Amino acid sequence: MKVINQETLTGERALFQAQGMKITQSIFEDGESPLKESKHLEISDTQFRWKYPLWYSSHVAMSESHLHETARSGIWYTNHITIENTVIQAPKSFRRSKGIVLKNVSMPNALETLWHCQDITFEHVDAKGDYFGMDSSNIKIQDFRLDGNYGFDGAKNIEIRNAILNSKDAFWNAENVTVIDSAIVGEYLGWNSKNLTFINCTIESLQGLCYIENLVMENCRFVNTTLAFEYSTIDVSIQGSIDSVMNPISGVLKADGIGELIMDETKIDPKQTQVIIGGQTFEL
Repeated sequence: MKVINQETLTGERALFQAQGMKITQSIFEDGESPLKESKHLEISDTQFRWKYPLWYSSHVAMSESHLHETARSGIWYTNHITIENTVIQAPKSFRRSKGIVLKNVSMPNALETLWHCQDITFEHVDAKGDYFGMDSSNIKIQDFRLDGNYGFDGAKNIEIRNAILNSKDAFWNAENVTVIDSAIVGEYLGWNSKNLTFINCTIESLQGLCYIENLVMENCRFVNTTLAFEYSTIDVSIQGSIDSVMNPISGVLKADGIGELIMDETKIDPKQTQVIIGGQTFEL
């Protein structure tokens, strides 16, 4: 395996089509697409300071490195990449890529990151930026924080554990999503989605969880949440009270209390929803 150590690499396509290479303690700057069409790389303790560093690449292992803000749109059309203990400061990273593993990664400027990607695993990742994870699929996440609106729009087949999501309009148009042991804060959560499950979660959301086909909630808590479940089919069990509920289509709703229950007969058939408050079933 060829070794690049303590070098500064400049110019467009500096290591074009590199294969079987170990790159350590080096800097890529002043040149686009330095590792385009590369394969079987080991990258460590390296700085990326210019655009498009890894396009059309495969089988890349990166650690202890830094993609600066100027390394924008950095990892596109790339398959089988593992990144550990690294800062990705560049926006628009990961586009139409497969087989992505991130461990102990910080993305402080994750605007429009992780779009149209597949087969993704995160552990101990934090990201800040709008439109994160759009139209991606087969995602498994553990110990994650997202600060940014419109997260996971159109995404499918997602499992998230132990996360904090500060995200308005998260999980819109999404399908097959399970969120466990997590906290979510954001208006209009989950609209127009299918097969959303929340287990042991705390949620704060104005008009959250509406227009959903098959919403399941187990042992969840609502904080400052109003006008929930409009036009959704539900199987919901809430610990504590809900400020207000509005026009679910059908299913079961259990809670310790409901501040306001709106069931407008001109919009839905109230008899299609079973409401159980404090263990007592109410006739609608």
